[in-house]
Amino acid sequence: MSIAPGPEVISLGCRLNIAESETIRGLLGDRDVVVVNSCAVTAEAVKQTRQAIRRARRARPSVRLVVTGCAATIDAPAFIAMGEVDAVVDNAAKLMPASWQARGATPIAASTDHARAFVAVQTGCDHACTFCTIPAGRGASRSEPAGSVIDRIAALVDTGKREVVLTGVDMTSYGHDLPGAPTLGSLVERILRHVPALERLRLSSIDSIEIDDRLFVLVTQEARVMPHLHLSLQAGDDLILKRMRRRHLRADAVRIVERLKTARPEIAIGADLIAGFPTEDARAFANTLALIDDCDIVHGHIFPYSPRPGTPAARMPQVDRETIRSRAAQLRTAAGASKAAWLKRLIGTTQWVLIEKPGDRGHTPAFAEVRLLLSVRPEPVEGPSFLATADRKNGASTGSVRTGIGCVVPVRITAATDTHLIGTLA
Repeated sequence: MSIAPGPEVISLGCRLNIAESETIRGLLGDRDVVVVNSCAVTAEAVKQTRQAIRRARRARPSVRLVVTGCAATIDAPAFIAMGEVDAVVDNAAKLMPASWQARGATPIAASTDHARAFVAVQTGCDHACTFCTIPAGRGASRSEPAGSVIDRIAALVDTGKREVVLTGVDMTSYGHDLPGAPTLGSLVERILRHVPALERLRLSSIDSIEIDDRLFVLVTQEARVMPHLHLSLQAGDDLILKRMRRRHLRADAVRIVERLKTARPEIAIGADLIAGFPTEDARAFANTLALIDDCDIVHGHIFPYSPRPGTPAARMPQVDRETIRSRAAQLRTAAGASKAAWLKRLIGTTQWVLIEKPGDRGHTPAFAEVRLLLSVRPEPVEGPSFLATADRKNGASTGSVRTGIGCVVPVRITAATDTHLIGTLA
């Protein structure tokens, strides 16, 4: 199958990369080029980057292929040496028009690939977690001025986006480098005030220890801020947390989740957890495993530890790979059971769902996936679909009149599997 000419941006890893990839796509214009925006958070992420490069070259053998992102920045010579790669662009330069021979300002356009929009508000990190390569890949923490963030979100809402996700490497450090040292909470306040048409604002991963009173009130009391927080917890054992050089202890994580869920019970908690960090013994692992229940984690992101070259953790006594794999599997099983129990509790409720591709599924405010039972098949593209019709009937926000993608519609939840909800239009 032939591929139409034009730019292609392949995004790997985090939501921040998704947001930055949209900016890169705008900078490329109509040039026939493939860009791979790489990730280096784990050894597996670097492996997937190499695989993506090879697939892209096989699919488009004659097109210029450029690699950027963390993996390409940390080990540029290795990627330059790949025969499939024509050039490497450093992370620090990947959003600069000159890196892509772009003229004028970056166009602000809604992504055609996502029902929700991702907006980067911060990048880089000033902390030094012993397992992490992000400071090497992205440098020091840098914040986007609130005015430019608000302008971008307003433009996205004008194009029809109902939900915006704020992304960053260390979002709760937002603003320390800006005049007046604004906080993430103050940024969220300003977004909500200056973009009143924005219906849903979601936060990507944040550091639990840096949720201050201002942000806490917004997350627990502002209906337009989605009841879904993904916390960078990493472990549930105090000694391991200290060896990771994290800034919180186990009790801090449990306490903030208890406070959040007391103030807003429907909040769904997600968390990153690492299995098999160096020196982790059976007792330390048991403490991390128990954290899934103690913090009611229903969106668990489990990472088997992999040593990253040049990091302090890579020089610590390592846990054997088979034990790491076993512990990661146990964490995934426990996180899966927690999610399944949570989904089951939502049966019988009505949820407002943002419809995503291909038009028969979406996510609730708490980020539970919903699959729709369709009693009416979508109509051909020349007429409005069943979702757009139901959207007007029920007074929900209007999305695409052809596909329903981008609509926010009420869905009655009738069943649940271990991984997603099932429902019908209410």
